[in-house]
Amino acid sequence: VPLEAGMSQPLDMEQLFSAPAAQFQLPVLGETPPGEPPDPKKCSPREYLEFYVFPVLLPGLAALLQEAEKEKCFEGKRNKFIASDFLTEWLYNKNPKRKDESFTELFSIPFVKDWLKDHPRPPIPLSLLISEEEASILIQSFWRGYRARCDGEIQELRQWQKKLREERHIKKVVKEFWTKQEAK
Repeated sequence: VPLEAGMSQPLDMEQLFSAPAAQFQLPVLGETPPGEPPDPKKCSPREYLEFYVFPVLLPGLAALLQEAEKEKCFEGKRNKFIASDFLTEWLYNKNPKRKDESFTELFSIPFVKDWLKDHPRPPIPLSLLISEEEASILIQSFWRGYRARCDGEIQELRQWQKKLREERHIKKVVKEFWTKQEAK
């Protein structure tokens, strides 16, 4: 049996993506589906999601994707963008109950402050905080320093300084100096 006979026909990409564009439009923040909103305590889970959750969450997810694209999250494996932080801040600031209040940063939100007191975050690695240009400058300066320290004359100078420190008991002299300073 030929291999081609056992394979299914290839997918027609035009047919796959030919759904009307209106089907994929996201609701505007706070916009609910047409019709009377159901009682939130008596409605089905589907109705609850459609009327109360999705009109708020879907615009937030769209903003999240736009911000992730700005932060170049889709270009590499690692980045400093934390999607849950962005969505938390966005939902908090877009809450209709906070219409007249000013923008609040994530770490100034009261429940976030409380959470971080009990669950501190590990520091963000330096590799995610600096740009590629800054990282290349750091690497290059380290390499230049290393190559300079490998030079014979520099090695000789460093040995002489080490010997001088040992002969003059520099550590002891410095310690005595600070003891005298503290006594004053």
